[in-house]
Amino acid sequence: MHRQSVRFRLVSLCSAALVAACQTAAPPPEGGAADTLPSPSTGSAAAQQPAQQARVLTGLEVLVRDSLALVRGKRVGLITNQTAVTSRGEHAVDLLTRTQGVRLVALYGPEHGVRGNIEGGVHIANQRDSATGVPVFSLYGQTQKPTAEMLRDVDVLMFDIQDIGARPYTFVWTMALAMEAAAERRIPFVVLDRPNPITSVAQGPMMAREIRDERIGQPITGLYPVPLRHGMSSGEIARYVNAEFRVGADLHVIPAAGWRGGEWFDATGLRWINPSPNIRSPDAALKYSGLVLAEATNLSVGRGTDAPFSYLGATWLRAGDVLAAVRKYNLQGIRLDTVVITPTGAQPHHMVRLTVTDRARADIPFITLALLTEIKRLHPQFRVIDPPGMTQMLGSKWAMAAFQRGDDATQIQQRWTQELATWRQMQDRYRIYPK
Repeated sequence: MHRQSVRFRLVSLCSAALVAACQTAAPPPEGGAADTLPSPSTGSAAAQQPAQQARVLTGLEVLVRDSLALVRGKRVGLITNQTAVTSRGEHAVDLLTRTQGVRLVALYGPEHGVRGNIEGGVHIANQRDSATGVPVFSLYGQTQKPTAEMLRDVDVLMFDIQDIGARPYTFVWTMALAMEAAAERRIPFVVLDRPNPITSVAQGPMMAREIRDERIGQPITGLYPVPLRHGMSSGEIARYVNAEFRVGADLHVIPAAGWRGGEWFDATGLRWINPSPNIRSPDAALKYSGLVLAEATNLSVGRGTDAPFSYLGATWLRAGDVLAAVRKYNLQGIRLDTVVITPTGAQPHHMVRLTVTDRARADIPFITLALLTEIKRLHPQFRVIDPPGMTQMLGSKWAMAAFQRGDDATQIQQRWTQELATWRQMQDRYRIYPK
């Protein structure tokens, strides 16, 4: 990878009213023919929560307060979904529609749709927002990168979606594809940034450049090389991609005011809105950063249960034997229990339940690798059902080969650790927020 000078503006404007917030350190998604984004006036999840004074302000709020010159008098396209709300629960579409000088002409929906209620992997058709009449273009169907026709009437393209901090989650790659399209058409690209809900800590395997170059797996679940738990905000990833891969976008990042990279989402005062149907809490987001590895196998991660991404198992799993086998790894920050649970529409599953006891010490990617390694060793029924997908998630062909051979999980982790040391140096180049 090569660095080059690119057009980029980090808009970190803090007005007098925001200076204190910016300097404060804290302790340790399917619509039919029409689709309407949630708003406080229509009974959204955000509206049903009591109003509170958030310590962190979203990039959306900072834009309206300090940086409207970027969009004033221009035709704006917005890539968004139900998570794009202010600290008081107002959705970006509602806020921008009533903001003088802003003309919203197009909306773009990612995986799970603009309302976030569509299961992962389901293609979505173009629609129209019933509340505003603004066209809604799908970026999770046959077209994942905005076309010239989709951008025809757009003067500036913006992105405002809450990511969850894991490479296979598609939102930041939708952002990257849109940034590429904006660069090709010389349209300014603005990221309205939000905190990484699972902090700036990076863990797990780095995705090798070969995965991208050889098109192993789906680009939308790993378009550019980052670790499995990447430790960056959407704005930081945009900076990294734009510079290291010579995208050349006229990029503007509006940071979230008052957030520090070491803070978890529940320290921000912001409202949690499920970014997809099965990520129902920051705890699920953290566990997803490792348990997603199992999605390429014939194991269940608890979809169809009370707590998706809190379980790992199958009808045939000998869960007690698995727990006995993983004791040798001395896993930190996690409690593992055995349960029998029946996912919706399925037979009873014997599961390992994962409960995070110390999220600062829990390395969920490695915990998942250890569990998968021992499950594979103990059960002839175990299968990798999506080899390219698992290769992509493990990050490299060498890691996939090592897993398939049954190499010790700690040996694989040692190489991951070396790769992460290099990544953290890269991460620091594009860091926006203090640790």
